[in-house]
Amino acid sequence: MNAAIILGVLVVLGVPLFIIIATSALIGFSSIDVDLSVIAIEIYRIADTPVLLAIPLFTLAGYVLGESKASERLVRLTDAMLGWFPGGLAVVSLFACAFFTALTGASGATIIALGAILYPAMKQAGYAEKFNLGLITSSGSLGLLFPPSIALILYGVIAQQMDIGENVAIDDLFLAGLLPGLFMLMLLTLWSMYRSTGMHIVRSEFRWSKLGAALLESIWEIPMPFVLIGGIYSGYFAISEAAAVAVLYVLVVEVVILREVPLKKLPDIMRDSMVLVGGVLIILAVSLASTNYLIDTEVPVRLFEFVKSKIDSQLTFLILLNIFLLLLGMILDVFSALVIMVPLILPMAVGYNIHPIHLGIIFLANMQIGYFTPPVGMNLFIASYRFHKPVTELYASTIPFMFILMAAVLVITYWPELTMYLVKNKGG
Repeated sequence: MNAAIILGVLVVLGVPLFIIIATSALIGFSSIDVDLSVIAIEIYRIADTPVLLAIPLFTLAGYVLGESKASERLVRLTDAMLGWFPGGLAVVSLFACAFFTALTGASGATIIALGAILYPAMKQAGYAEKFNLGLITSSGSLGLLFPPSIALILYGVIAQQMDIGENVAIDDLFLAGLLPGLFMLMLLTLWSMYRSTGMHIVRSEFRWSKLGAALLESIWEIPMPFVLIGGIYSGYFAISEAAAVAVLYVLVVEVVILREVPLKKLPDIMRDSMVLVGGVLIILAVSLASTNYLIDTEVPVRLFEFVKSKIDSQLTFLILLNIFLLLLGMILDVFSALVIMVPLILPMAVGYNIHPIHLGIIFLANMQIGYFTPPVGMNLFIASYRFHKPVTELYASTIPFMFILMAAVLVITYWPELTMYLVKNKGG
């Protein structure tokens, strides 16, 4: 009881999350007479995980890309390829946002960076105001399922630290996210094409010269995802090596060749990116130390037995899990949600015969929606600030997109083959 009061006071005082988690671990281990050095040992064990290097390296690469004009070139390229479609500029927005979020790892940055380009362009082309706001706000988080998503890597690191009897390789998670991510994009694409039929849209004309110019303009960025993903699945790169290649490639292209990111600005970019990484890693370290305490005291086992006594159906468990994850996505950023909740949820899911890789995709698919779910989804407030609109207007604008993606999550949840197909057949 005293421990709960102490933690409650820390929360009310607004103490940083990692201190609250570390304090809970210290109190827990002390209560069962375990040497507190176990926490330091756990932190060292995380630091010794090779794949962990990928998180700061991919984050730095994403931040450098975000400071360059890569986002503008990406929009022009996708517009040249897809802009002539019915609802073409809307489709361009969806694909550009998903791809940019996958590279940068930050949905809020996508809304800020691409929103400045896409929102006025869609407005000028004749798309309805409400549709524009809903599409850009909701598509800002779509890249979480596509490699090299930092969230997928973080989930894999956490799962690998837990003794769950199943292998959770990062490259398998990258494969697993592709079909569900594309499925979500496809549903939103179909909706965007359908909605555009009732609007007076000015469509761009397809021209080979325009496509050629866009390809030439993006000639340095286009090879990067193919080099990284091809290197990983050919066995030429490990995940951490691919991250190092990504940083080197981005620095050479954006700083040396294109010179869009001044050399003198690099220290600031590095500092900003590592502040984010430092926050994630310290929360991860103390969370896994806390997880050790939970495992030692059999909390996940007892939690599973309690849930199992109330819910004997895997289908029912998955419905409740989806509801819980949507609510979680509204109040926590994806990194905090992963490090706090995965150690508790993963053992339960395995107990219901849910594959850990499938759980990871379900988790992140829900978090994508939680980012813009009223009333407190993070992206709603970022978009409200970016477009100078009342947040209540964003609520109404995102609801159709939210329901479409919720339907997609149900398919992803109850059709595990969509997630696991590429993983099971990667050697074929």
